[in-house]
Amino acid sequence: MATTVVKKTRAAASKAAVPAATAAPAPARAAKARPKAAEVTRRLAPEDREQLIVEKAIKYFATHGFTASTRDLAREMGVSQPLLYRYFPNKEALADRVFQEVYLSRWNPEWEELLADRSRALDERLRVFYKQYGKVILKSDWIRIFIFAGLTREGINQRYLERLRERIFNLVLAEMRREFKIAAPTPQQYEDEIEFIWGLHAAIFYVGVRKWIYGLSVPKDLDRLIDQKVDAFLDSAPAVFKRIRKAQARA
Repeated sequence: MATTVVKKTRAAASKAAVPAATAAPAPARAAKARPKAAEVTRRLAPEDREQLIVEKAIKYFATHGFTASTRDLAREMGVSQPLLYRYFPNKEALADRVFQEVYLSRWNPEWEELLADRSRALDERLRVFYKQYGKVILKSDWIRIFIFAGLTREGINQRYLERLRERIFNLVLAEMRREFKIAAPTPQQYEDEIEFIWGLHAAIFYVGVRKWIYGLSVPKDLDRLIDQKVDAFLDSAPAVFKRIRKAQARA
């Protein structure tokens, strides 16, 4: 009888000694799922969502141009086409908003006041203006969208260049005539003067083309480069203005 009790006791002890590792592990606590980007977008306020679409459109147009359909645009921007249409009824409306964001919102109205400020020397005004202007336009999105828009006739270029001619070129030319005591131009002389100032403006714009279109290196010290181009422009200006008037007098 005693032997039987001992055997039962040993058996019970043997069962209790089974390693705990053989027991089924407790289920791991599930990690909290992170919200997807689309879910975050859906929770944005309407004005924030619209701005996000515009920012993505700027990036897309600067990379691929304007040839994509609205379906392609929506897919690339990670939104549905109906959502895109809710804010922009067509691609033209979106392109117009990009124009406002990249070109009009970066235009500084104080530039015109600066160029007209006769308390400062003309060369100083031109240097300050083009250094500030260069910091605005010599950016990847500004240059690339402008080039793509010109190729596909999106209207961005024409609207911007009309503003440039009216608010900057005409003002600079008027100040130069005053500085160099040059008579008011005839219509043809005026067009010749516009071509002359285009030489300065295009030289600065072309720095951005070299960098963001051709992938070429450009000078790191852009302020120094702009000083050189303004100097060359002003040094030649009196003779150019006089030749323009003599050329028409001979015609």
